[in-house]
Amino acid sequence: MSWILLTNDDGIDAISLQSLVDRLHERGHKIIVFAPMENMSAVSMKLSLGIPLALEQRKDERENIHQFALGGSPCDCIITALDGGLKRLLPGIIPKLVVSGINLGPNLSQDSYHSGTMAAAREAGLYGMPAIAASWSSFEPEGMEVSIDATVELVEIALKHLPELPPNLNRPNIDLEATHISRWPEVPLHPAWENNPIQALQTAFSHGEMILNLNVPPDWNRKFATTRLGMRWYRNAVSFSEDKATFTIGGSEIVHDTVYRGDADADAKGFASVSCLASWPQSHPLALDDGLLTWTLLQSPDGLPVWLHS
Repeated sequence: MSWILLTNDDGIDAISLQSLVDRLHERGHKIIVFAPMENMSAVSMKLSLGIPLALEQRKDERENIHQFALGGSPCDCIITALDGGLKRLLPGIIPKLVVSGINLGPNLSQDSYHSGTMAAAREAGLYGMPAIAASWSSFEPEGMEVSIDATVELVEIALKHLPELPPNLNRPNIDLEATHISRWPEVPLHPAWENNPIQALQTAFSHGEMILNLNVPPDWNRKFATTRLGMRWYRNAVSFSEDKATFTIGGSEIVHDTVYRGDADADAKGFASVSCLASWPQSHPLALDDGLLTWTLLQSPDGLPVWLHS
């Protein structure tokens, strides 16, 4: 079995993270945990620049499990691990995949901009690592075993399509001619991926240009759905003190508009939503080709993206 690097934004002691560690270990996977010491939800891609960060190794007597708590954000954890931390602390160990989660609470639609869970997966992608973000669409841990089931299933399928060592870790070579990369501002009549879009998507995932975002609802019907980001709106999110001196952003009314293959729509219908998301902004030189992104919505009979089964 290969090494998997786990992180989250709920903190290293979160039952959701530790339950995932337990299950993956039971199935024979080798685990490294680099997670925040405390809850760091909704910090997005926050970085603790120029601030010394405490690192604490957590005692774990089980074989092939190493756990570290970092006094920083989810992205701090990924950067610390991939940009020298693992080489110093665990020489010779290189993870094959990064998994961020399992988050308590959904990460759908615009949550992709706020979520620390998704930010950690995206940061891993920026460092050239294949990555999955996983979330449980409830804020209560009761019943979350099904989200562990879905996450482990997706992780094990993804591992089958990855090389033993990440070919693009820390981006030793930049290939702007790779078939999955956009040629923008040029729009070629025949894109480079045209003859083999499936292989182009597999390369995009293994090189970190595309991440997977999984959301599992409490009433999971044991089926997956390949989705895109949907439309989900937070209303009345701000409360005010009587003296108008403080404002609190918190609980709100959530409304979603139905869109074709939206992640929020799939979640509401009981499907585990799997979205393929570009790691880089649309105008970045390493952005995924827009036309190729349409192929990410093709799903196999089990509901997962076709490229994961080819």
